[in-house]
Amino acid sequence: MNRITAYATTPGVGLPGAPVASTRETCAPLPAPVVRDLRDRAGRSPRALLFGPRDLVAVTGLPGSGKSTLMQRTVRGRRIDSQDTRDRWASRVPRFLPYACYRPLVRLAHYAGLRRALRTGEPLVVHDCGTQTWVRRWLAREARRRGGALHLILLDVPPDAALEGQRRRGRAVSRYAFRRHRTATHRLLRAAHRAHLPAGCASAVLLDRTAADTLQHIGFTG
Repeated sequence: MNRITAYATTPGVGLPGAPVASTRETCAPLPAPVVRDLRDRAGRSPRALLFGPRDLVAVTGLPGSGKSTLMQRTVRGRRIDSQDTRDRWASRVPRFLPYACYRPLVRLAHYAGLRRALRTGEPLVVHDCGTQTWVRRWLAREARRRGGALHLILLDVPPDAALEGQRRRGRAVSRYAFRRHRTATHRLLRAAHRAHLPAGCASAVLLDRTAADTLQHIGFTG
């Protein structure tokens, strides 16, 4: 695994974008993905992560690990978070109606909003639940189409801490769903340790809770 040395005095780390290839080179093998492990640094990790102007970033991790909180706090550009869509719907439907009754409509609205955002061509940070691999493939295709790259930010938070995060926000997923998320997150972490990321991902950044708390800005150059 490629690791970086980053200290608290380091304002930010730039992630590699997709190389611009000529017509002759378009069939050449893609460069190996880069994995930047910022865990276990006791707060001595970058305060900013910077990506290319045509890139897409997917933030993934267990439910309750802090994905939405991290995005709200650090992303000052455009972001697409399924939790925002759920909150908008929850404010409009009757309180007695269980979320399960309108979950399909929330997901449809979320993906419709994501599609509209992608069509603008702007750089974007997207909440990735981790279990819907087709969404990651979609983002990777869109990043390639616009001449950019897809990057992953993976929050590595212990399951107990994620469950506590669910309790604090007052919304818990089922045991079955949480097991699915644990399996998907473990698979991603294992792949990252082998520098063998999902197809189309140019890089991954691994954050523990301390590194996530230290991070102040996720942005794009240009």
